[in-house]
Amino acid sequence: MRKKLLIITAASVVFYFSFKSVSAQTVYLLKIDGTINPATAEYIERGLTTAQEKGVKCIVIQLNTPGGLLKSTRAIVTSILESDIPIVVYVAPGGAHAGSAGVFITMAAHIAAMAPGTNIGAAHPVGLQGQADSIMNEKATNDAAAFIRAIAEKRKRNLSWAEDAVRKSLSISDKEALEKNVIDIIATNVQDLLQQIDGREVETSKGIVRLSTKDASLIVDEMAWSEKILDIISDPNIAYILFLLGIYGLIFELYNPGAIVPGVIGVISLILAFYSMHTLPINYAGLALIIVGIILFLLEIKIVSHGLLSIGGILCLFLGSIMLIRTPSGLEIMQISWTVIVFSVILTTLFFLVLVTLGLKAQKRKPTTGEEGLIGEIGEALENLTPHGMVRVHGELWKAVSTLGKIPKGTLVRISRVENLTLYVEPLQRKET
Repeated sequence: MRKKLLIITAASVVFYFSFKSVSAQTVYLLKIDGTINPATAEYIERGLTTAQEKGVKCIVIQLNTPGGLLKSTRAIVTSILESDIPIVVYVAPGGAHAGSAGVFITMAAHIAAMAPGTNIGAAHPVGLQGQADSIMNEKATNDAAAFIRAIAEKRKRNLSWAEDAVRKSLSISDKEALEKNVIDIIATNVQDLLQQIDGREVETSKGIVRLSTKDASLIVDEMAWSEKILDIISDPNIAYILFLLGIYGLIFELYNPGAIVPGVIGVISLILAFYSMHTLPINYAGLALIIVGIILFLLEIKIVSHGLLSIGGILCLFLGSIMLIRTPSGLEIMQISWTVIVFSVILTTLFFLVLVTLGLKAQKRKPTTGEEGLIGEIGEALENLTPHGMVRVHGELWKAVSTLGKIPKGTLVRISRVENLTLYVEPLQRKET
């Protein structure tokens, strides 16, 4: 009897822990806080792959973004729609925003949630620098509207609001989003979210999955350092600044060979800038204008153009900066800040104007070294110059020739020219004894 009781007890314990391990799922938490770019897409893709390998039963993406690149947004949305693991997009913390690309990502989730005090919307296509022409703007709007409709139909969300968010730039609060069937839940924090979604059934690519997240263990997967670096340099403002910094560094190195530090900084900055530009929609006409502008500034240092080259350089740099980032679709909001553009153009202009001023002063300055530097200097005759003799200049002895007849010993002389290491001098005054 005792033996049977022990067996039953052991079986009960094993069953309990087995049931608990099955019922208490593991939840993977990914965080997006910034623009949607290739680094973000790579981070989400890696997170989904890792979660699948670890057998995770639910993934939460905590989202706070103003928007980003269309290509990266489509990659993330595709990964979410095709995921066989339930994915919850949670717009948080309080004050966070799911704008532009964030609307598409939120609505693509199996479960969409928001924290109190957050908002979602304003997905209307916008141009990068100024408004696009009407035809291109209409095409971009229609493309974005079709994209959001497909997502809303797939997830059975408010189709009308989704399209209005694109066409009319609508933005709503968390409570309005819940009332309009844009999201499913309002949760104060991640733990509250897990409590509320517990027991819900969602349809994944592999069928219906029932969530059991009440006592789930939470694994937070932060961006790797390489992804963080890529995320930082994927900012158009950073890429632009790195590009200009790289050019300045190389110019310093070329004008001061052997300085090393400016050259090293310049090369590293250019490599990072070109890597960043590889991930951004670069307009090569804008890039060419910036390079031409820098060349015109450099020519101003060598050629006296009375400011014409500098004016051309300023125009090229300004227009090139405006055109540098192009967006194939108006959905994207990646852009270079006007503040950064204006500040960079002014700083570059002042930088080269200072170089030009210093260059002109250097051309007018009297030489201080070599044979030319001796002209006009004062020396003393060490013997009678008849007309040949020796003089002392700056403590050095030189062969000298008088250009005005005999000069007595001890007379101060002025050097008029230098030829073949011989000084040609004229008397200044007689040394008093």
